[in-house]
Amino acid sequence: MSERGAGSEGVGTLGDRPVGGPGTPVTPASGAPPASSVLPKGWVATQTPLAGLVRVVAELGAMVAAALESLRLGLRHGVPFGEFIDQCWFLVRVTTIPLILVSIPFGMVIALEVGSLLQQIGAQSQLGAAMVLAVVREQAPVATALLIAGAGGSAMCADLGSRRIRDEISAMEVMGVRPLHRLVLPRLLAATVVAILLDGIVSVAGIAGGLYFGTHNLHISASAFFATFGELSQLADLWMALFKAGVFGFIAAMVACAKGMSCRGGPKGVGDAVNQAVVATFILAFFVNFVLTIVYFRFIPQKGL
Repeated sequence: MSERGAGSEGVGTLGDRPVGGPGTPVTPASGAPPASSVLPKGWVATQTPLAGLVRVVAELGAMVAAALESLRLGLRHGVPFGEFIDQCWFLVRVTTIPLILVSIPFGMVIALEVGSLLQQIGAQSQLGAAMVLAVVREQAPVATALLIAGAGGSAMCADLGSRRIRDEISAMEVMGVRPLHRLVLPRLLAATVVAILLDGIVSVAGIAGGLYFGTHNLHISASAFFATFGELSQLADLWMALFKAGVFGFIAAMVACAKGMSCRGGPKGVGDAVNQAVVATFILAFFVNFVLTIVYFRFIPQKGL
């Protein structure tokens, strides 16, 4: 029962805690001072750069942990082969043609930039060597990552997000089916395998675009273009490019699945999760590409003229 004291009209007491009454300050039960008396005026703790960095690192750690757990479940219980094949076919269907259409003009642009420089020093015949380095080492893995994330990863995120808001994933958990094993693992493996396979297609399309530009604008022969392939490149370049493509595909699927599995807020939440997944994948892919390139140049001897 609340009692009214003299001079405290509209404010009741429940034990020793004031209740009711507009503007009545309430002291925490623990006796701790309010946040406004500890933090500077206008300072919001959740918006500090350090807090934001901690949140990003924690979210990235949760993504990696979920991906590793799905791989562990795959080693223990096997891979859902049917779902894996379906995801591979879906990724091939939605990314192959766009990748080719992107790679051909990209190769032409590289040939234009590098070919103009080589023409000034009278070394047009070295265009083939430069194209292999630019396309195989960098352009093919990065273009593959962008298309896997933009076309395949967004679809994965939207699919899993829709399942989440319709409570299908919760129903799977109730029935004892592990979503990480049944849904996430096939998508991780499919994106990795398809990215490695598409890397070769992107490399061929990019070099073909450079060959067309070199033979029609720089007037070099096709034999001279192909004769210089091995002057600056080596087999380690191809292996590193395939490894990069696989890592980028894994990252794209990892981020897309994590965002889709954790989305909230109905259809709007699904759309926000898709946007966040694509942006996060781009950032991670370029950062990992930078790290892998540094490691490659640090430990693999480069071939010179």
